[in-house]
Amino acid sequence: MLTDTLPRATASRALTGRVALVTGSTSGIGLGIARALAAGGAAVVLNGFGRPEDVAEAEAAIAADFGVPVSFSPADMSDPAAIEAMIEGTLDRYGRLDILVNNAGIQHVAPVTEFPPAKWDQILAINLSSAFHTIRHAVPAMRAGGFGRIVNIASAHGLVASPYKSAYVAAKHGVIGLTKAVALEVAEEPITCNAVCPGYVATPLVEKQIDQQAAAHGISRERVVREVLLAQQPNKRFASVEEIGALVMFLAGEAASSITGAALAVDGGWTAH
Repeated sequence: MLTDTLPRATASRALTGRVALVTGSTSGIGLGIARALAAGGAAVVLNGFGRPEDVAEAEAAIAADFGVPVSFSPADMSDPAAIEAMIEGTLDRYGRLDILVNNAGIQHVAPVTEFPPAKWDQILAINLSSAFHTIRHAVPAMRAGGFGRIVNIASAHGLVASPYKSAYVAAKHGVIGLTKAVALEVAEEPITCNAVCPGYVATPLVEKQIDQQAAAHGISRERVVREVLLAQQPNKRFASVEEIGALVMFLAGEAASSITGAALAVDGGWTAH
């Protein structure tokens, strides 16, 4: 176990001594969250897919930038056995698990009459069922450690719907329901469970979508952003991964002890309609 190698907490490093697992964290929102938690002093377990050299680079950057232990699990989030092994591996390595961020997710867009059943099953497995499996294994460890923060990355689509995204919308609504149920179950313990609901966030994947939409519609990137991607988002700007990370960092700390069962929108006013 590496528990003894973790430094003492300071005011600016409020999560020092904590161990955080962030699923789907080799890029994009998940990596931004992992970096925010590491900046707060937490040891971080990354998870996801990617080229080995890219994963190694992300690990090394976090360790160098924030001076915390970093490790990686390649667990397939559609596989309950792999999820259990990931949690067990985290406990074997660090001796505790204090913060769980369920961020792993995939997307597919198609009319419901044409939606591939296999893709529906995959999206539900990765976007919803994986959170159930991580939580059911993490809560006993949090109880043993006397502290727990579960943050599920849902979506504005967990609060409202859009056409052609039946599986994603269903899964993200389910994540919010799961969040509320777990929060009630652990309400009298020093464990909280919340959901963060981003709108569009500036990530490499979204940048790729902008270019694809511009080419498909024959319009400028600026029009794609305002009239296609951010059509429902009143502030007409993308959130940054740093904004999402900062909110998760807050929810992981002591100041958020009374926030539980919440679905917190970070969507530029999208769901205020």
